[in-house]
Amino acid sequence: MRQELLVATKNKKKLEEIKEILKGLNLKITSLAAYPKMPPIIENGSTFEDNAVKKAVGVAKLTKKLTLGEDSGLCVDALGGKPGVYSARFSGRDKSDRNNNLKLLNLMEGLPSDKRKAHYICAVALADEDGLIGITQGKCGGIIGFNPRGNFGFGYDPLFVITKYKKTFAELGPRIKHRMSHRYRALSKARKIILNYLKGR
Repeated sequence: MRQELLVATKNKKKLEEIKEILKGLNLKITSLAAYPKMPPIIENGSTFEDNAVKKAVGVAKLTKKLTLGEDSGLCVDALGGKPGVYSARFSGRDKSDRNNNLKLLNLMEGLPSDKRKAHYICAVALADEDGLIGITQGKCGGIIGFNPRGNFGFGYDPLFVITKYKKTFAELGPRIKHRMSHRYRALSKARKIILNYLKGR
């Protein structure tokens, strides 16, 4: 029977990315969609790592399952690191990917390319019922484009331009994104922690 890895998210697109990056591991990967009675986790940490740990440890304690907590977001230099940990809810009550992107573009209106540097950060935490197992982090740099481009990905991907390719993550698609993204880098390190954990079972 395969070990279950519960990903502490209800975001279907994020779950798809995590499954794709972790494929090859002998795991049954599930999400909070399979646990409808799970109380909501309040993401009020001051860092991505704080939120990732809170998700992993909290859900593992309640479910007694090996749990992966992930928190990620966009940090824009010209905005002092915003939206940061508020990336998913940047546009407030009417939050959506589209509204978040529109708010970001409005705030950056008139800024030239050399003032549009940004980076994505992803923090991953792993926990089981006994507590925290490990934390990893990944980072990916780019610039914020002047308009949304591309149909792949989610979040700020239509605005996040990888300068090497002169294309957004949303234009590059998963094959290239999953070889260089912040999430790929954090999960590649987490994969080693998971393998060591499984060896010890």
